[in-house]
Amino acid sequence: MALPVGQQAKYWGIAVGVFLVVMWFLGDVILPFVLGGAIAYCLDPIADRLEKAGLSRVSSVAVITLVAALLFILLFLLVIPTLVQQTAALIDTAPELFNRLQAGLTERFPSLVDEQSTIRQQLIKIGETIQSKGGELINGLLSSAFGLLNVLILLIVVPVVAFYMLLDWDNMTAKIDSMLPRDHVDTIRQLARDIDKTLASFIRGQGTVCLILGTYYAAGLMLAGLKFGLIVGFIAGLITFIPYVGALVGGVLAVGLALFQFWGAVEITDGDVVTNTTNWVRIGIVAGIFGFGQFLEGNILTPKLVGGSVGLHPVWLLFALSVFGSLFGFVGMLVAVPLAAMLGVLARYGLDRYKDSLLYRGRSGSE
Repeated sequence: MALPVGQQAKYWGIAVGVFLVVMWFLGDVILPFVLGGAIAYCLDPIADRLEKAGLSRVSSVAVITLVAALLFILLFLLVIPTLVQQTAALIDTAPELFNRLQAGLTERFPSLVDEQSTIRQQLIKIGETIQSKGGELINGLLSSAFGLLNVLILLIVVPVVAFYMLLDWDNMTAKIDSMLPRDHVDTIRQLARDIDKTLASFIRGQGTVCLILGTYYAAGLMLAGLKFGLIVGFIAGLITFIPYVGALVGGVLAVGLALFQFWGAVEITDGDVVTNTTNWVRIGIVAGIFGFGQFLEGNILTPKLVGGSVGLHPVWLLFALSVFGSLFGFVGMLVAVPLAAMLGVLARYGLDRYKDSLLYRGRSGSE
């Protein structure tokens, strides 16, 4: 006989409360394990396919680990130093960019932007603020991400955790399944399948889309000659999981930087005559890169890798990221998406049960 609904709600409420308390007090400590578990979850389908191809679980995990190590070494040697360098250069260049914007506005709208104008003063303050606060922002992100753990510990612990969790993933899921309450095992399994489907579509599929688009944007912008192409591509790819936001933010940032870099930047000397021209071709190429990226995402990548319906609305994602990030810091942002997916599945399940109940249909609907 199943427990009464009131007692079940009490026990589940206690479990949720314990989970939140653990996250609150141990957020920085459990960070490597959250990252390792996320990596193992994303790589488990690859290990399963290698097993179907004839490899053992140990061999499959060893192959994945070797490939991941090689990719990490390449990123660490080739990409990360350039990314850090461009980020610092972009922050240092911000006041100059705003000064050029101010000069352009002054030239075209002299009546609106004079020396005592509010617009001009605000532009100066924005440039100075970005330069002074940019380093603090990066340091704040790093400190919130790492907390008491340093980079070296993360680089050691996360791969080890991911390796062992990937190695024992099937055993862990079977063990958890054996501990489910027998009265609700079928319902919980169905909810778990729905959650896994949502997470697989979003995290694995959308994560692949972000990686492909970020690489495309970074390589395309760097080949187009944009000074900060790598960091712009990284930003655009990182937030591509929010529909339209990644392309909008990255596109505006890239085109804005292209205008500052190529607007009047080419000097042609003809005797004593020096003129500045605008390289519209380069600016058009930068805009075209993001236009083609949107076409690629909407018509090829997202339909193939993510699917038609993920069940995570962009507003719900932003809300979850904001709430969990403010409450639990960087760890909260990491678990925000899977928790949002779980809550979304549970909410849809509850809504279906509500529509089947007398509370919704009434006595007339049950006749």
